[in-house]
Amino acid sequence: MITRIGVLGGTFDPVHEGHIYLARKVSQKLKLSRIIFIPTYSPPHKKGIKVTPAKHRYSMLKLAITGNEKFKISDMEIKRKGRSYSVETLRRLRKRYGHKTEFFFITGSDSLRELGKWKALEEILKLCKFVVVERPGFEIKHLPEDISCLKVKAKDISATEIRRRIKTGKILAGMIPDKVGRYIRRNKLYI
Repeated sequence: MITRIGVLGGTFDPVHEGHIYLARKVSQKLKLSRIIFIPTYSPPHKKGIKVTPAKHRYSMLKLAITGNEKFKISDMEIKRKGRSYSVETLRRLRKRYGHKTEFFFITGSDSLRELGKWKALEEILKLCKFVVVERPGFEIKHLPEDISCLKVKAKDISATEIRRRIKTGKILAGMIPDKVGRYIRRNKLYI
């Protein structure tokens, strides 16, 4: 029997309800056995942008997925340090899980504009099924043949907006899990 695993990588700075909702919906629609959340150590597409230390992003993500038995977290990119490239992560997952595992690499439509800059995209497309979910404000117009689109009514939440709201003292109701909010306050993040 083939195991179907979703791979959801990202900066998760911070993880928010949009990430969790998306993972639940994609898991249902694709009939996945599990989704592995993989926070990046240093995202290659965010050069020159300050990112919260990986230990905090990992801890917040772990809190956010606790209680959902289909959701797992991997620190492989954090342990590897340096720039995180999807192809390297997928190679390691393929080696770990073998060829009886079908991987679904899940990304938002906002990533499509940078797709031409991805390291070893052709190899990525051989290692997994590449699934794009449309994000509000990032309409999918032209999708490469090897990439499929999954229609999920995504929540219009952005980590950038969450960080801005925290800095200005605005309410975050419904944007982040309560446990994550408490972690952010306790560690004085984003202020």
